[in-house]
Amino acid sequence: MTNIPASQPMPHFFPVDPAPAGRGGEAPLDVIFIHGFVGETVIGIHHDELDRPQPLRIDLAAGVPRSLACDTDRIGDTIDYGEVRGALRELLRHHRHQLLEAFAEGVANLLLGRFGAHWVRVGITKPRKFDDVEGVGVLIERRRAHREPAAPRRDAEVLSLLASGMVPGGRGR
Repeated sequence: MTNIPASQPMPHFFPVDPAPAGRGGEAPLDVIFIHGFVGETVIGIHHDELDRPQPLRIDLAAGVPRSLACDTDRIGDTIDYGEVRGALRELLRHHRHQLLEAFAEGVANLLLGRFGAHWVRVGITKPRKFDDVEGVGVLIERRRAHREPAAPRRDAEVLSLLASGMVPGGRGR
């Protein structure tokens, strides 16, 4: 494995306080982050990249609405860094992506889906890809899709529809 110094600073485009908390009327987010995760994988489009694993650096931040863990002090009420780390290792072993953009999207989907984040920022870096460049990569932000809540129905209306043989929310509505 290529050694990347743990003290390597986070790129300037990945600030320590990354969440868009409270913008546009949204609730503030608690941000869980992993800085400087390094693993190896086969990824790329050039022939010299497809024969051997190469290092990738992953920096991520995941926003969750005020974490219950602030009150309960239980790991089950927040995103567990250890579980995210294990999921990243698994993704590095089994992905089939060629581009860093697609790999970053996979990391974002993992955080949004499996770990329940509402907002994520994922930075993927190929360190020393070129002799004269410290690193190349991609930075993406994604937000969980917000669905409009269904209009609440009164119980009497629903019972009336059921009694008439109509199924609420069924076809023909």
